[in-house]
Amino acid sequence: MTLEELRVKIDSIDDALLELYNQRMELVHQVGEVKNTTGAPIYRPEREQAILNRLKSQNKGKLTDQAIDALFLEMFAVARNLELPEGVAYLGPEASFTHQAAENKFGAMSAYLPISSIPGVFREVKKGTAKFGVIPIENSSNGIVSDTINCLDEYDLKIIAEVCLDVHMAFATVSDDITKITKIYSKDIAFGQCRKFLQDLGLDEVEHIPVESTVKAAKLALKDDTAAALCPAVAAKLNNLPIRFNNVEDDTNNRTRFFIISDFENAASGNDKTSLLVRLSNKPGSLVNFLNDFEEAHVNLTKIKSHIVEGESIFFIEFHGHQNDTHIKPILEKHKDEIKILGSYVKEIDDI
Repeated sequence: MTLEELRVKIDSIDDALLELYNQRMELVHQVGEVKNTTGAPIYRPEREQAILNRLKSQNKGKLTDQAIDALFLEMFAVARNLELPEGVAYLGPEASFTHQAAENKFGAMSAYLPISSIPGVFREVKKGTAKFGVIPIENSSNGIVSDTINCLDEYDLKIIAEVCLDVHMAFATVSDDITKITKIYSKDIAFGQCRKFLQDLGLDEVEHIPVESTVKAAKLALKDDTAAALCPAVAAKLNNLPIRFNNVEDDTNNRTRFFIISDFENAASGNDKTSLLVRLSNKPGSLVNFLNDFEEAHVNLTKIKSHIVEGESIFFIEFHGHQNDTHIKPILEKHKDEIKILGSYVKEIDDI
């Protein structure tokens, strides 16, 4: 088959895809009308995950699972925004890792609102300025994010999804000569995460200047040919700052997990995780007795972290399953005075 004949076939398939996309959007519109009469939320993570699982299970072509996710998640986002454009607040600034996590779930078409603090994200979702909020919950190197736990305790919002990102840093500068670098900008935590790289290149002795975001670091480095930035590659590209080295972090398995919060509950998907905050009485054996109930019900606890909120010790606990599962509901009911259910959502990862 000639190149021109192949192109004609591709054009024909594209025409058919366009027609099918429009047919799907018409059906989505009808679904949206039904949801508007019942008050049901437009975004249903468990429904989207079920569609993706079904498509992957029957896929026999060249598309990988990741490619199916990329294609269909963007289509889901287009459909949602045709029905009801809803804002997504995230811990900014633009091109931060949290922004990347938000786009992973909501696609490029959504209306994004960068917020300068985690409490600010919660406030804007609570007020209705944004329908969804995206905030970090933990990092594989630095542990639980205290501000997120504090806000989950304070606000009556629900976790509706989780996102996990591999965290990679780039070394970017306009200078062609690394020996001319006299200062490096980044968030304070990034210098420690990239310590070995900086030592190997003899850059551990130059001035390290902490700034509030890696995006700002890229902007500052762009203005000074004796400066560099440690930042995500996307932040460098957004500011047209040349990347000299990629993946310069010491721990190549560094990951960050994010929560998506909103004002509704998810239905069960069959592959769920539930998060709780637990306040137990200050008596011997109270934690053991609480955990034993989960063991007896064969519930897999995946995380138990103690945390201090306003001088009070609480536990952040996660387990496999949905809060409405028949073997889990009795446990939660028994301890209803001691727990706050933060949400049940589709499990993306066991742990980081």
